[in-house]
Amino acid sequence: MTPKSLSSDFLNYLAETYQMDEDCERLPSLKVLSKQLGVSVSSLREQMEVGRALGLVEAKPRTGLRRLPYSFFPAVNQSLTYAITIDQEYFLKFADLRRNLEAAFWYQAVYLLTEEDKVNLQKLIDQAWEKLRGTPIQIPQFEHRQLHLTIYKRLDNPFVSGILEAYWEAYEAVGLNLYAGYRYLEEVWTYHQQMVDGICNGDLDAGYQALVEHTDLIRHRVVGREDRKIMVAQSD
Repeated sequence: MTPKSLSSDFLNYLAETYQMDEDCERLPSLKVLSKQLGVSVSSLREQMEVGRALGLVEAKPRTGLRRLPYSFFPAVNQSLTYAITIDQEYFLKFADLRRNLEAAFWYQAVYLLTEEDKVNLQKLIDQAWEKLRGTPIQIPQFEHRQLHLTIYKRLDNPFVSGILEAYWEAYEAVGLNLYAGYRYLEEVWTYHQQMVDGICNGDLDAGYQALVEHTDLIRHRVVGREDRKIMVAQSD
């Protein structure tokens, strides 16, 4: 695909200049770009806002326009947020995508983990159990999110990481980080423990089996939305 296949003069410019010098972050002002590209400042400003929504650029008073490293997360997060706003059943479909994605990339992801990563995974497990067994009981939502993202953090694939990050944003948005019953949480974290044990002990098959079994845990949570209720199937 050539840069000219993009539908925006500003995005075309970003793509073309990136190919020329991918380390160049600072961008000319919209006034300078307007003269350079032959496009009005008002039109470029509208196009720049699209770039900001996609996470491609940022604009600050003192530093001006700056190109950001590519990330798939802003685009998919914006789209997913809209989708679950109009119909929370879209979250179920996205959750199914996430489950299959984690299973597909399990072996590749855990093979790349460092010893430091494994230590951090075990720390997250310990913190989660401490919260669950403490008084009062605390929901280890931070540990839940970080554990899954840490397992897949070494993959050099912005599309995988973008989808997984967007999943956890949506997970919290639809309220699945709320209390689901102690027995359920204990079951979930037992599987998480088995996953991390498999990673740390080099038994990746056992860890994979725990991943698959724990994502097959389905619990129905009622999410109220105005005058109707949507049954949301919760996995892990």
